Amino acid sequence: MNSNLQQITSDESLDQACAWVARLRSDTVSATDKREFATWLASSGTHRQAFDEITELWGDLGALTHMPIDHFFPESVPTAHTNDKKQKIQRGARDDHWSLSRWLFSGGLATCGAFLAAWVGLQWLDSGVTSQQIYITQLGEVRTVSLADGSEVKLNSNSELRVSYSRKERRTLLVHGEAFFDVARQTARPFTVAAGNANIRVLGTEFNVELNPENTRVSVTEGKVSVSETESASGLNPESVTLAKNQKVSVSERGLSKIQRTSEQEATDWTRGILVFEKTPLKEALQELNRYLPVPVAATPEVEDRLVSGTFAVSDPDNTLKAITAALDLQQDHSNTNLTILSPRHN
Repeated sequence: MNSNLQQITSDESLDQACAWVARLRSDTVSATDKREFATWLASSGTHRQAFDEITELWGDLGALTHMPIDHFFPESVPTAHTNDKKQKIQRGARDDHWSLSRWLFSGGLATCGAFLAAWVGLQWLDSGVTSQQIYITQLGEVRTVSLADGSEVKLNSNSELRVSYSRKERRTLLVHGEAFFDVARQTARPFTVAAGNANIRVLGTEFNVELNPENTRVSVTEGKVSVSETESASGLNPESVTLAKNQKVSVSERGLSKIQRTSEQEATDWTRGILVFEKTPLKEALQELNRYLPVPVAATPEVEDRLVSGTFAVSDPDNTLKAITAALDLQQDHSNTNLTILSPRHN
């Protein structure tokens, strides 16, 4: 592939693309204008990429389905199959000329005004100002969110996710709770998640993020994910690791843990409505259970390391707590109406 296509599109090319949109939108546009536009598009890979970026942004904003571009110019539609897109770009200038001509004379010209609006939005995004979407689930609610780029996020009970997209990156912030991400691949725009002490960066993959009071756990079920610490001080480089499929790591104020093995079932059991504990420390099990309890529960230091095993339904957290209490021979203290305490049973 032409190396120019692998570079970030220059502002000059984007300006030219915008100017062509305005020129073609004019009521006085001529056949000569159309031919010159086709020639401009076919003359350089950066010109084609400028056009692709505008249409890709339009698709990311969720409006591409309302335009004929996906029919007349399918290579402009954002897709996870980047190899298909590369092959279409490599068809060459002759194919570019004819495909554009068909697009121009098949109604695509009437949509140039929409592209101009997308360009205005592009300049706004580049100025550093981005819109933010906030998604919140209530206690006991699990919700699947479809993002503008085709990614999907499943939010666990009592969670909050904030999403801010720009032309250069896709940023999300998990404020609290747990989320499973299925990220649409876009090599030009990395997808990042900030959660507690962890920063996560991917291009396109599937992974789970669990934000707890003391740490953030990241589990990968498909592809690769880069996980790093947040910057603790200026000039210090945070540590980072790369997780592959069926690997997990936790990040706390003490840094990164060792990489451990996991499985898709373990990482995503909550998405199937169950909690599975297999010799899980009580303290860790309660952190998960607290996502569903109206009154959180904690264990005293002398019992927090006791191991919990079993499969429980997330729809009935109160009975799950009773079962754990009985299995570990504990007692519940409800004297504090805002916190239940588990301690050894006094015989």
